[in-house]
Amino acid sequence: MRAVVAVLLLVTAVHAGLWALLEEKQQAPDFSGLLQSVSYDPHEGTGAPDASTVASPERIRADMRTLSRLTRAIRLYSSTGGMEIVPPLAAEAGLKVTLGVWIDKDPDRNEREIQAAINLARRNSNVIGIVVGNETILTATQKVDELIEKIKRVKKSVNVPVTTGDVWNTWRDNPELAANVDFIAAHVLPYWEFFTDEQAVDQAVDRYRLLKDQFRGKRIMIAEFGWPSQGYSRSEGGRGPAVPGPFRQAKVIRNFLAQAASIGMEYNIVEAIDQPWKYFEGGVGPYWGVLNASREAKFAWTGPIVNPDYWKLATTALLVGVLLSLPIVRLRQPTVLQAMVLAITAHGVGAWVSNVFAYWNVHYFVWGSTFALSLGLTLLVPLILIAMARIEEIAAIAFGHEPRRLLTRDKVAQERAAAPEGYCPKVSIHVPAYFEPVEMMKQTLDALARLDYPNYEVVCIINNTPDPAFWQPIQDHCRMLGERFKFINAEKVKGFKAGALRIAMERTAVDAEIIGIIDADYVVTPDWLSDLVPAFADPTVGLVQAPQEHRDEHLSLMHYIMNGEYAGFFDIGMVQRNEENAIIVHGTMCLIRRAAMDMAGGWSSDTICEDTDLGLAIQELGWQTHYTATRYGSGLLPDTYEAFKKQRHRWAYGGFQIVKKHWQRFLPGRSRLTSDQKREFSLGWLNWLGAESLGVVVAILNLIWVPIVAFAGIAIPDKILTIPIIAAFVVSLAHFLILYRLRVAVRPWQMLGAMVAAMSVQWTVSRAVAQGLITEHLAFARTSKGGLSRMSIEFQAFWEAVIGALLLIGATILITTNHLAITELYIFAAVLILESLPFLSAVAIALLEMSRINSFEFWRYTTVRTAELIGLRPVWVPELAGPGMQPAPLSAAATKVAEKV
Repeated sequence: MRAVVAVLLLVTAVHAGLWALLEEKQQAPDFSGLLQSVSYDPHEGTGAPDASTVASPERIRADMRTLSRLTRAIRLYSSTGGMEIVPPLAAEAGLKVTLGVWIDKDPDRNEREIQAAINLARRNSNVIGIVVGNETILTATQKVDELIEKIKRVKKSVNVPVTTGDVWNTWRDNPELAANVDFIAAHVLPYWEFFTDEQAVDQAVDRYRLLKDQFRGKRIMIAEFGWPSQGYSRSEGGRGPAVPGPFRQAKVIRNFLAQAASIGMEYNIVEAIDQPWKYFEGGVGPYWGVLNASREAKFAWTGPIVNPDYWKLATTALLVGVLLSLPIVRLRQPTVLQAMVLAITAHGVGAWVSNVFAYWNVHYFVWGSTFALSLGLTLLVPLILIAMARIEEIAAIAFGHEPRRLLTRDKVAQERAAAPEGYCPKVSIHVPAYFEPVEMMKQTLDALARLDYPNYEVVCIINNTPDPAFWQPIQDHCRMLGERFKFINAEKVKGFKAGALRIAMERTAVDAEIIGIIDADYVVTPDWLSDLVPAFADPTVGLVQAPQEHRDEHLSLMHYIMNGEYAGFFDIGMVQRNEENAIIVHGTMCLIRRAAMDMAGGWSSDTICEDTDLGLAIQELGWQTHYTATRYGSGLLPDTYEAFKKQRHRWAYGGFQIVKKHWQRFLPGRSRLTSDQKREFSLGWLNWLGAESLGVVVAILNLIWVPIVAFAGIAIPDKILTIPIIAAFVVSLAHFLILYRLRVAVRPWQMLGAMVAAMSVQWTVSRAVAQGLITEHLAFARTSKGGLSRMSIEFQAFWEAVIGALLLIGATILITTNHLAITELYIFAAVLILESLPFLSAVAIALLEMSRINSFEFWRYTTVRTAELIGLRPVWVPELAGPGMQPAPLSAAATKVAEKV
């Protein structure tokens, strides 16, 4: 334990050291005076003139007092709609005012603006200029000659300089405009022109000098210059990227002020205060102010540029990391590497939480963005918990101790040796069946007859199968096998499989102490009972579960990858859950103490996963359970992909029913479950039902968000939303690949196929969970096995194909419309592509099932033909072969090729 504590302290110290090492500090020229001018807009909610959304006089008066400590003058953009009160309030604070005349295509409103500005200039001595129109030529709101006429009219009516405000190239290209104004008010905004923050000041000075050279003797003012503190980056034609950011804003503005002072440049900074309502300018619109919306300085004007909240965020990250690391101390003898991986993960999550706080603290949210971000974070929390649980499992298996409770062959031998002499309790084996293939069931019964155990019976119950062709041969076969075998043909049984098993219990021998359950397709090995029954010599043991296995993976490539997918559950998840006495009972190959079953209430029909339901009920009563990864029998795989999905739907729907039925027993004092058992079951449900459902919900929400991101310029916060989704996907991928390589005895190609099969049921599981939310009970759906069912003519992945295609289309739209090379959009597109993979996996398997390549015969033929083409085998031409001649066998090299395929 000391070593573990030392690891936790070391990781915490390294995390703190990284924060210290990565603290950003930038140097820029100090500025200690007052700014010449800043743009000021007191509108709240919209900037439309006459919108009556101007702030109250009290707010404006407070703003003027605040700005008087920052600047000598302010620039306004309108003179109506409540703006009339700003000049006199500015005068109270000793501020000069450059009035604005808002010009648009409404002649009446333009007239009101002009007259209001004239009146304000006449009445307020602190007015030092009037700007008629703001970028009206750039936006084609007015023609040059029309604007000149308005400027001339205002000039005749006031005694202050009059101009218009427009981008620098408008002035360059329209010298007649410059000839009719008192001074040139040029807008130079390097961000919008794709210049980097390093180039921004040089670009502004260059444009200033360009205008000075072109209009010699004319007064030149840079009437708008600034840099946003948040928003998208912009690139185009090899220029840029123009990246917003608080450090960049501070550095750009301080450098600009130093340059302006050195060359005597007049300027106005955009803008005084952030305007949260300016989302119509895209993600950067609200973030041009040198003060935030709370009227606090965003950066220091002297000294190094630093984040004033940096160490608050660091402390948050460290505290969250430490809190999430505490459960490591409760683990049973964790290794140093195991503890280190878990501690690093905990502190990584702490860093993410810190980024969430940082983002929330410096961004503004309207109702819609608040809802979207809150929903996104709400969905990310369980996603991150799932990722943490998967990392914990990776650490336990890759770096932890070998399983201690697993019933290995050696431990089974120890159990047999430790059992009392002559311990041989009677076992009643129940085999429920419903319209099962006759020959398949005969194989099952014959295998039971060969069991190497002296004291057992077999109860074969066929329910709701009126066709004698399915039950008569089985009845005859049971008679032939002897008195151990009891046959029941039960019609009109209610309660599905659980109802049949209840009837089997009624016919069970009174002296049977252990109940064995197998499916009708399972061929057991002779040593099943002799190996596992001795575990019941411990009176606290209520249940022993063996894994499922399948003997028909050779039928097709689809069956091959299906079997690989099933194996992962039995060789990874069940082994780990067994360490905490928290296995999931899956019915077949299961041995249950009869007393434990009776205490738990027997088979229940209120879920369609009666086996898992009963197993959990037994564990809630405090019984011990054991698991072995040794295969003691093999069954058949689902006949078709449709059957595979139906089976998974039943498991997921039944699992959700169990959650609804048992959640109250996870409350303190409501059952004998330990905290570790509760944790395993809760994380297991979250990891399976939650992860699949979340994947679908997040994918659909992201699809809805695509047009907003692509066409409305609303930023997706990559560090707190999209990158965590990518990280969770990477963790899931690593979890699958690493644990399969360590625990599951499958070949690499089968492992990759199993991964595709596992992803392909995401939509199926999410549908089951959704149905579980709105319905109480669905009918039990039998899984077709043994070749009785044939492939449906319907495409089995229609909705998966639709959603997968929409996700790819959404990613394509984001990429093709990303003319500004915005990094966040590329990341979001990558998320959509990753989210499409589970849906496309379903499409791939559905297409595989219908294709020739699903047949192993196709691959064998392809291997032979390849060997012939590359000279590893002579070409076999039947027409030229003599009587009795056979094709030459594959060479050693060709044989190796075939084995790899």
